[in-house]
Amino acid sequence: MTFDRKSQLSSDIEKYIDPSLAQEMKGGTAEQKVAILFSYMEKRGQSFYDEVVTQLEHALQCAALAQQNGASATLITGALLHDVGHIILDEHNADKAFLDTDLTHEEVGAQYMEPFFSDAVTTPIRLHVPAKRYLCTTDTSYHDGLSEASKKSFIVQGGVMSDEEREAFEKIPHFQEGVTLRRWDDLAKVKGLETAELETYRDIVQQCLI
Repeated sequence: MTFDRKSQLSSDIEKYIDPSLAQEMKGGTAEQKVAILFSYMEKRGQSFYDEVVTQLEHALQCAALAQQNGASATLITGALLHDVGHIILDEHNADKAFLDTDLTHEEVGAQYMEPFFSDAVTTPIRLHVPAKRYLCTTDTSYHDGLSEASKKSFIVQGGVMSDEEREAFEKIPHFQEGVTLRRWDDLAKVKGLETAELETYRDIVQQCLI
């Protein structure tokens, strides 16, 4: 059993993926790649993740929590980029169909970043959705603390794990990082919270490039 949903990236999903970011980053220097990535996030991340925070605000809050908790550079980068799949797919709260259909944004984001970052960055990105399912399965109080958007997406993302799924998930390298990232993800939805600017993470992200 696997939680890598590559096989599910059908043509129906691929048609929503914006290839421009990867095309621009490919072949650039490390400095250029980060500049292109950050410019894209600044521009495309102004849409709302939910009714409270924008995509960019959510990313910055998540990265700030990772940094405050002494996370590694790779996990801070994963926290910053964990929902880049939403941006690449142009999924946002203004779209009435947002969260009604699962476009596997975690797998899209992980695959998209794989040419540029190691597994230590992309695996927590890939696992942050199944980590929600895992926590809902292993912690009875966890589901009650989710935002309404997360409760809604939980249903279309598969719901509670079976025993077989839970055991398989626990065998994945970096699964604990995925669970940790998930908890920061849940907390990174505070309206009006002041955070460091995206530029603050330039050196951290740059050192994680492969």
